[in-house]
Amino acid sequence: FQDLFGVSLVVPLMNLHIKSLGASHTVAGIIGSLYGVMQLFSSTFVGCWSDIVGRRYSLLACILLSALGYFLLGNSTTVFLFAISRVPVGIFKHTLSISKALLSDLVSERDRPLVMGRFNAASSVGFILGPVVGGYLAEFEGGFYQTSFICASIFFLNGGLVWMLPWSEENTSNRDHYQDKGTNSFSAKSNHDLHLKSATSRAVTDSSFFQSPWIQVAAVLKKIKGIACSNLWDVFLVRFLMSVAILLYYSNFTLALEERFGVKPLFAGYLISYSSALGVLAGCLLGPITRLYQHNTYRLLLHSSTFTCVLILLYTSALSIWMVILSSTFLAFSTTIGRTCIIDLELTVGGNEASGTLLGVGQSVTSVGRIIAPLLSGIAQEFSPCGPPSLAVGLALVAIVIMNANKQKYRSHGSVKLKDQ
Repeated sequence: FQDLFGVSLVVPLMNLHIKSLGASHTVAGIIGSLYGVMQLFSSTFVGCWSDIVGRRYSLLACILLSALGYFLLGNSTTVFLFAISRVPVGIFKHTLSISKALLSDLVSERDRPLVMGRFNAASSVGFILGPVVGGYLAEFEGGFYQTSFICASIFFLNGGLVWMLPWSEENTSNRDHYQDKGTNSFSAKSNHDLHLKSATSRAVTDSSFFQSPWIQVAAVLKKIKGIACSNLWDVFLVRFLMSVAILLYYSNFTLALEERFGVKPLFAGYLISYSSALGVLAGCLLGPITRLYQHNTYRLLLHSSTFTCVLILLYTSALSIWMVILSSTFLAFSTTIGRTCIIDLELTVGGNEASGTLLGVGQSVTSVGRIIAPLLSGIAQEFSPCGPPSLAVGLALVAIVIMNANKQKYRSHGSVKLKDQ
């Protein structure tokens, strides 16, 4: 909550600030794109690094270096200093991914979707409140600089909490080792090296942080190679397709509502905030929903993705604004559930002991989607305001077909979960 609250204080104000420094639209766009590229390539490495040196050290390093970036942002009086301040944030702002990896270490596999859902709900609350507080502070003289310093202070506070909280990484990381053995039996070839390396690295977690950087880099590259040679391509492809589909749905949402129904942008903003609030509620309801599905993540993901596809199709063919409101209401639930389920499926198929690497790769896949989606949206809008959501329906259908084609593999994981209850 504190992480996203702090970030959302600053992010909505950044474009206004860099333009006030005299930057052109092109320069502002280049700096924003460089930040996205840094996030794309660093997420996998930082996630894998957390598997090597341990969650506590990596999370603490990422928090403190991100705090440094926002502190520099609070002192950015030129475009050059603004660009420099984005470098440590672009490379190390992966605190949410490492936190999710830590949660996967601390909880049992059966309870993981419930805990991830609550984690996402808390993060969404921070993202809802942050822009409101940031917008209020921006009204004062020097408001952007004050907001940046507040964000940096929040990160320093989080760093103190990580340092002070008592938890044993060595014990929690092996809690579900017996589950991993049974769960990953079908993919022994692809996961054997990952489990062997992760077991070795966790035995020396406390000393790994102080090893030579070259040794750590070599270990990170070996882990990434293990993921690249595994049979997880279909899981990441499903994540990519569904991410792009949802991004396409939102890409021209405000403009399309204005062109199709004459709705003002203010109403569209209210509708998006309404959907975000429902997403928080959906995260809190994941526990009863997963119990209803008997903790079968694959089946829940398949149904939520199918429901998402149908709802986007309903929005595309909507004849009135009330149909848009109806589709947005239920889409908030299906997308929240789908995001949580795809993360759980990645960890279940790939092995919980390499969770940092898996979550990092998944974040990189989503980042690629964020780069491609605006381009696809622009091309599709040349044909119709309904072009982007129509393309989103097609991509979601491809994801559903892939899940059905691999249902035997996913169902084996669901049966293991049920046996372990």
